[in-house]
Amino acid sequence: MSLRPRSPLLAAILALATGPALADPHPDAELVINDEIELATRAPAPDHLKEVFDTVYSGWLFRTDETRALEMDDFDNPAMVFADMGVDLWNAADGSEGKSCASCHEGIESMKGVRASMPKINPAGNDIWSVENFVNTCRTDRMGAEAWKWNSPQMKQMTSAISLQSRGMPISVKIDGPAEPYWEQGKEIYYTRYGQLELACASCHEVNMGKMIRADHLSQGQINGFPTYRLADAGIVSIHQRFSGCIRDTRGEPFEAGSPEFRALELYVASRGMTLPVEGLAVRQ
Repeated sequence: MSLRPRSPLLAAILALATGPALADPHPDAELVINDEIELATRAPAPDHLKEVFDTVYSGWLFRTDETRALEMDDFDNPAMVFADMGVDLWNAADGSEGKSCASCHEGIESMKGVRASMPKINPAGNDIWSVENFVNTCRTDRMGAEAWKWNSPQMKQMTSAISLQSRGMPISVKIDGPAEPYWEQGKEIYYTRYGQLELACASCHEVNMGKMIRADHLSQGQINGFPTYRLADAGIVSIHQRFSGCIRDTRGEPFEAGSPEFRALELYVASRGMTLPVEGLAVRQ
């Protein structure tokens, strides 16, 4: 699906807000965490994206030297505090059944590979679920506990801890079979213009990738580092929270976090980075 011709309003905005094009993200920076964990930040584009990009790039390559350095050492990475709190929640009994996550799943290490495969079709086969949906189903159905709000501190701490278990594993979402209609829905949302500025996700992360808009260096919008610690928010930001922020930047009204629309969009955006590894946990500006 191609973008519509640029409107006069959008052309004027980008002419004022977008600086000189940058040829590429950082040409040679390498992400090595704790001097031992090497994570690819460049990879061949997945087959369904090759008409758009030859190579996919982690958002890490579009950040400043100082921000990139924070992710290269777990001691300096501010996201790790939230992952530690997530592990505490994992081991804490809650709800009427007196169970913790560990009661059924044992150590949080059992979550290895979960983040890499999300979102995916739910057990009933009739919906696309994010990590948050699975967490809340366990809480309500097995623990007898209240569901957490999508962007609550507890949910972001838990998803941070879960994401960390998949660090280095390639994103491996399924986009065919039962997942295909949701993937197609997400693709349509990705290329739809929103808000008074008439911008689509693709307007920034595809057409103008590598350029500056205001003070921000536009990345490809990959989500393999999410949930991520965002310096601008001074805290953990979920995937849907970032989607909301992007749509608000277009002066549009975002979908609700956890909505069917955002879950479909999450599947499509995840599929654009299927050859990149889970960074768990990234630091962004």
